[in-house]
Amino acid sequence: MRTWGIYSQWDSDSKQLPKIGQVTTHVPAEVDIEFGFVVNVKGAKNQELDYCIDHPGILDDEGNRRAAFTGTVYVKTNDWDFFLGDTIWNPINDKLGQWHLTLKMGGTPVAEKSFDVFLPKNGMVRLPDRTTR
Repeated sequence: MRTWGIYSQWDSDSKQLPKIGQVTTHVPAEVDIEFGFVVNVKGAKNQELDYCIDHPGILDDEGNRRAAFTGTVYVKTNDWDFFLGDTIWNPINDKLGQWHLTLKMGGTPVAEKSFDVFLPKNGMVRLPDRTTR
């Protein structure tokens, strides 16, 4: 694992990974905060990498707990950096608590990290600037 914590906003369609802003496992529950980790995978081109983002209880539109976010990516090169993470969005309350992010190759964990998403003590959250210029 290269880095973990809070990152700049990530565009999943871009080849650029987000930039680390703060190394931490404690993430304030603020809309658009991006958190997770970056790993470097060597010598595994075309191998499957399974990911799981186990959240604290995000609810669907009907109020039911959603399953963990899971999927598979293929290692693109023999020296490949990969970002696994998520962002905070409204409503914030179902994002609070422990998130556990895991990467596995062939069923064997290769990287994992837990993050505690918390409401700042003053109860205030920074809302993203929605103004256009």
